[in-house]
Amino acid sequence: MGENIPLRKRENYHWFVVGTVCIGAFMAALDASIINVAMPTMSQGFSVGMDKVEWVSIAYLLTLTSLLTLLGSLSDRLGRKFFYTIGFGIFGLGSGLCGIAGAIPILIAARVLQAIGAAMLQANSVAIITSAVPPTSRGKAIGIQGSAQAIGLSIGPTVGGLMIANFSWRFIFYVNIPVAIAGTVIAAFILPRDKPNPHSSRFDYWGAIFLTPALILLVLIFKDGYKVGWLSPMILLEFLATAMFLVLFVIREKKCQSPMISLSLFKIKAFTSGNISGLLSYSLMFGIIFLMPFYLDWILKLPPFYVGLILTVVSVSMFIMSPISGAIADRIGTRILTSAGMIVASMGAGVLIFLGRRTSVFIDLAGLIMVGVGMGLFTPPNNSSVMGSAPPEHVGVAGGILNMSRSLGMSMGVAIAGTLYNSDFHSFHLIKHTLVRARILAFHLGFEGMAAMGIIAALICIFVYSRTKPNKLSPDQYVSFH
Repeated sequence: MGENIPLRKRENYHWFVVGTVCIGAFMAALDASIINVAMPTMSQGFSVGMDKVEWVSIAYLLTLTSLLTLLGSLSDRLGRKFFYTIGFGIFGLGSGLCGIAGAIPILIAARVLQAIGAAMLQANSVAIITSAVPPTSRGKAIGIQGSAQAIGLSIGPTVGGLMIANFSWRFIFYVNIPVAIAGTVIAAFILPRDKPNPHSSRFDYWGAIFLTPALILLVLIFKDGYKVGWLSPMILLEFLATAMFLVLFVIREKKCQSPMISLSLFKIKAFTSGNISGLLSYSLMFGIIFLMPFYLDWILKLPPFYVGLILTVVSVSMFIMSPISGAIADRIGTRILTSAGMIVASMGAGVLIFLGRRTSVFIDLAGLIMVGVGMGLFTPPNNSSVMGSAPPEHVGVAGGILNMSRSLGMSMGVAIAGTLYNSDFHSFHLIKHTLVRARILAFHLGFEGMAAMGIIAALICIFVYSRTKPNKLSPDQYVSFH
C-alpha cells in the first residue's frame, strides 16, 4: 500500500480511500448526536443553566458553519490530504480538552477547536471521494459514506447514554480520541497524495470576513431578542451591525470576480425557497433534539441510557424514510413530499406540546418519530430540488450554500429553543407556578416555537416551491450536497 504508487494502478484501492473518509464521517456524526444526551448532566456538573450550556452546541455549530467554505478553498490550494489528516488530529485534541474541561467557558472554547477539526474533515470528504473514485462507482461510494454518517447519528445518543450511565459525561469526548488517532495514521498512509494548487481560483476572503460576523450576530439576535426585548438597545445594535455586514457582503460579492456566493442563484425560486425551508426544518429538528434531553431528565427523571434510546428514534426514522422519499420524488416531484414532510414534522412537534409530568413515554416516542419521518420525507427531495435548480457551473457553490443554510438552521434552532424555554421558565416560575410546572410550560412554548418553524416551512413548500420535478443530477453534482 505504498502511497507513492499512483492511485490508478491500485486495483480497488479507491475503496480504501472511501473507508478512510468514512472514519471521519462516522466520528463527526457520532459526536454531533452524542452531545445532546449529556447536556442536562453537564448543566448540573458545572452548576449552570440551559442558557449557558447551550453554547456548548451553538459554538460548535457556528464555527463549523463559518469555516466550511474557507477550508474547502484552502484545501484546493494547499492539498486535501494535508487538511483531512490534520483535521483528525485537531478534532482529537479538541475532544481531549473537552473531556478535561473544568469550567463551562473552557469547554466551549474546546468545542470551537473541535469544530475546526470537524470542518477540515467535512470540507474535504466529498472532494476526496470525487477525485479518487471512478464515476461508475461514485454513487455507491457516496452511499457508503452516507451510511457511515447515518450509523454515527443513529447510535450516538445510545452510546452517549451508556457512557454517562457507566462512567461520566466526559467519556463522550474521550471516546473520540482513539478514533481520531487511528484516523490520523490511516489517512496519512492511505489517502492519495494530491499536489497543492496555489493557482486555484482565489478564495473570496473579504466575503468570508463580512459574512461570518453577520451569521454569528444573526444567531445572537434570535437567542437574546425574546429575552431582552426585540426593541432593546442591544438587539437594535445587533440588527444594525448585521445589516451593515450583509450590505458590505453583497457589495463585495457583486464586485468580486470569484465570489464566495453567487447572488444570481437567489433569483431562482426553487433554490431560494428550498434553502429557506431547509434552514427552518433543521431549526425545528435541532431545537427539539436540544430540549428533549432536559425534559426527559428534569421532568420524567429518566436515566441517561433511556434518554439516549428515546432520542435515537429521530435519526432512525429519518434514515428509514429518506431513501423511500428520494425514490418517490424522482417520479412525482418535490412539492408534495416536502410539504407533507414539514406538515408531519410540525405535527410531531405539536404532539410534544402536550407532554406533562405523568405523560406516557410512548407519546414522547410518537412525537419524535413523526419529526424523524417528516424530516426524512422532506430532506432528500428538497436537497435534490435545490441542487437541480442550480446551473451546472454553480453546482459547487450551490452545495456550499445548502450546507451553510443547514448548519445555520441547526445553530438557530438550539438558540431559539433555549431562549424560548429560559425566558418563559423564569416568567412562569416567578409569577405563579411551582418549579416543575414552570418547566413544563416553558418546554411547551419551546416546542410551540419549533412547530411554528415547521408550519412556515410547509407554507413555503406549498405556495412558493417550484412545481416542476428536480433536474436529474450527475454523480459529480449529487455529491455536492451530501
